[in-house]
Amino acid sequence: MSLNQKINSFLGKKVWVIGASSGIGQATAHALLKLGAKVALSSRRTSSLEEIKAGYPKQNSLVIGCDVLDEASLKNAYKTIKDSWGELDLLLYVAGVYEPLRADEFSLEKAKTIIATNVIGPMSACSVVLPDLIRQRNGGIGIVGSVAGYSGLPKALAYGPSKAAMINFCENLYYDLAPLGINVYMINPGFVATEATAKNDFHMPALITSDVAAKHIIDGMIAGDFDIHFPKQFSLFLKFLRILPYSIYFFLLKKFVKI
Repeated sequence: MSLNQKINSFLGKKVWVIGASSGIGQATAHALLKLGAKVALSSRRTSSLEEIKAGYPKQNSLVIGCDVLDEASLKNAYKTIKDSWGELDLLLYVAGVYEPLRADEFSLEKAKTIIATNVIGPMSACSVVLPDLIRQRNGGIGIVGSVAGYSGLPKALAYGPSKAAMINFCENLYYDLAPLGINVYMINPGFVATEATAKNDFHMPALITSDVAAKHIIDGMIAGDFDIHFPKQFSLFLKFLRILPYSIYFFLLKKFVKI
């Protein structure tokens, strides 16, 4: 059963993609533009955003540089969208920071950066758009997290907790917003080939491309899914591990996750 309202068409939908300069965000922005959506492209790196914009009709996209850790920057970016398009149909937060960390190399400074971008960033973006979405009583919010948020995984000592926080945040958002007709999409990819995962020095099971990830996201939103996770052969395995006793969980984790 679909927990969200299904999307019949993205044609003319006004979407703000934060983190559109590379990886999953860039691929999803391309996919939305190809479907006829009007996309506001945001990140700190605007040169990549201009390259995306150049491939589509000028009126279908906006390039708005913004820093998710700067509240004023987010507010100014959103004001630009409202001044240009009047209202927003969907906020899609894809920006994120990944740094492999284990206990023997733990860095509090790196952890703070990860938590700030992956937790405070999406919360800040939501705080900017929520008043209008609630007033409109329509639209949606999608936050790209990670299956690393399901349970403790090696080399995710700060990244995993940041994504676990977003799972909880999305669940709370859904509880509050669904009765108002506002969709919430909790998006948890497995391993996706991006600049971030290029840092990994271990085998990444079920690795997919950003384009494949974008298709899963679009298909999930069209279907009205709340819990959008992929690739299923990996994400379902991790969901299954979560319900096991810890003695079995850690045994299987050591057996199948070779890190």
